[in-house]
Amino acid sequence: MNPTPTPDLQRVLKRLKLSGILPTLPDRAAYALDQQLHPLAFLELCLQDEIERRDAKNLRLRIERAHLDEVATLERFDWSARITIDRARVTDLFGLTFLHQQQDVIFQGPTGVGKTYLASALAHAAIRAGHRVLSIRSDSLLKTMHQSRADHSTERVLLSYLTPTLLLIDDFGLKRLTPQQSSDLYEIIIERHKRSSTIITSNRAIDEWIPLFDDPLLAQSALDRLAHNAHQITIEGESYRSRQRPGRAPQTTTP
Repeated sequence: MNPTPTPDLQRVLKRLKLSGILPTLPDRAAYALDQQLHPLAFLELCLQDEIERRDAKNLRLRIERAHLDEVATLERFDWSARITIDRARVTDLFGLTFLHQQQDVIFQGPTGVGKTYLASALAHAAIRAGHRVLSIRSDSLLKTMHQSRADHSTERVLLSYLTPTLLLIDDFGLKRLTPQQSSDLYEIIIERHKRSSTIITSNRAIDEWIPLFDDPLLAQSALDRLAHNAHQITIEGESYRSRQRPGRAPQTTTP
């Protein structure tokens, strides 16, 4: 039978904000008795459990604050999919050197080839390395900037896009930008340039972005900075979603 923490011990642990140890403490105590652990070794084991629990909790919180929906990793990417991609360049990005050098990453290619997945996997890797990350769709970013002017929170909202070590802007270029949207995006790109890193996914190549801006000069200024500071990853191939059509052979993994 596992030793049970006494009420006094439970109160002490709660007061010390160590109550997270309680669920595993009986099993750890039984293990210590069985292995005849020194009391200090037993204490170290319990405290290490608490460190791991807190680290896991902090990781979950940082993933939630980054607005990442699912855990994505490079290892889970479907390299067998019928796409063309420079695997070596993508793998190299996961060393996160681009973050330390304040460089950007652009994933471009048709819908459904894994751009968002790889961008999210990079964002998760950055979070696990301790960096502050924010992920947002481009239309949501621009909508939030627009709404911020109604309640005079523009400065606070803009700051929320400028301060993360890594900002992931997903699905850019779906439609032409208004004058205000062009100005907002320009300011975000300019302010983040060589101060922090940005990942952008888009169905369009960079040279197709200029007509999306209301002001070509504004667009050229922003995109020149992006193009010369970004790792551009082009993915070509068949959409995974098209391979899920009725009548097609089922796939076992997804990009």
